[in-house]
Amino acid sequence: MSLRSPLGRVRGLGSAKEGVSHWWHQRLTALFLIPLVLWFVVSLLSVVHADHEGLKAWLARPLNAGLLVTFLGTTFFHAKLGLQVVIEDYVHTELVKLGALVAMNLVVLVLAATSVISVLRIAFGG
Repeated sequence: MSLRSPLGRVRGLGSAKEGVSHWWHQRLTALFLIPLVLWFVVSLLSVVHADHEGLKAWLARPLNAGLLVTFLGTTFFHAKLGLQVVIEDYVHTELVKLGALVAMNLVVLVLAATSVISVLRIAFGG
């Protein structure tokens, strides 16, 4: 039996005030991905029969390189938000949850950076 009031027992256990922001970010990235995915599919269909040099020439155009970098960044950020929710909801041991979140963030960051650097390297003639 506790001598603390019901309010005292729950104080500090409530919302971290980040759920709405996280929810909005995920919805906005999903909204941004709709036209980007459409552009990506149409663009890939336009270069499906191109050789390596043709694909490099397509990627060397500033609009295509910029949109592809935006697509990759938005996709990885959206994936990070979704994976974070899954880990937070289904991993119950705090130490394992923390390790999984750190590992997930590191993997997503490395993959996003590698993807963007690769696109920029090809776009700038590397």
